[in-house]
Amino acid sequence: MKLSDGFDARRLRPKGPSNWRFRFGAACSALLATLGVLLALAGAASLLGHPPALGELNASPTGSAVTLAIGLLLLYAGIGLWRRCRRRSRQSRALNIAPHLMKKHD
Repeated sequence: MKLSDGFDARRLRPKGPSNWRFRFGAACSALLATLGVLLALAGAASLLGHPPALGELNASPTGSAVTLAIGLLLLYAGIGLWRRCRRRSRQSRALNIAPHLMKKHD
């Protein structure tokens, strides 16, 4: 295939904005998920009868259940934010070609 003189491959993949904010968001969401795992483990350990890991905060079964629920919510939110940041950071790398010219992936 002969390339014409006016062809510029850099037009297909233009330089997009920096994705530092997506990296920062992914790092913060990973920390949020880690905090959720730790809180969930502390609540579960307290519910199973081991000594309370957070002092008086989860000494009762109700406090332990609340700690476990908050930990699971933080874990869910952290994973959701991490996936959204990762998807957005990879979205800018797409080629600027009409969709019908791309290969079909089922």
